[in-house]
Amino acid sequence: MGIKSFQGARGPAKKEYDAPILVADHMTKKLITFHPDQSILEVMELFAKHSISGGPVLDDNGFLVGIISEGDCMKQIAESRYFNMPIVDKSVSKYMTPNVETISHDTSIFDAAGIFHKNNRRRLPVLRDGILVGQISRKDVVIAALKLSAQNYK
Repeated sequence: MGIKSFQGARGPAKKEYDAPILVADHMTKKLITFHPDQSILEVMELFAKHSISGGPVLDDNGFLVGIISEGDCMKQIAESRYFNMPIVDKSVSKYMTPNVETISHDTSIFDAAGIFHKNNRRRLPVLRDGILVGQISRKDVVIAALKLSAQNYK
């Protein structure tokens, strides 16, 4: 004789997880951007003023051409010490990282976490159809994960 279930009627099936898990949902949209011809001293001042550690470099047409970070500025500071010269007013284009790894706006934060882990980046410019729409950082991904931790996700 088979076993009978005494649970009664079951409720509706659990709904699929629908919390925002895309990079576009958690990225910073209002960015401090820089220009290749901008002074590295001005960049350092903006880093301090806005409490940021890097940002995208855009050309005259608004296209992403690089990224500048505190680490890039450290090169300039180290060189000035090495050559016993004051920090000179050189342009961002000399110190920026030109080959920028980017991420698509419709990437999941889980995939973004994997990219951050694999490539040891602190921030990634976010593109939509080749246009810069924001930037996501490791901190943004951690905060997104904390918001999702109380949920079941697949």
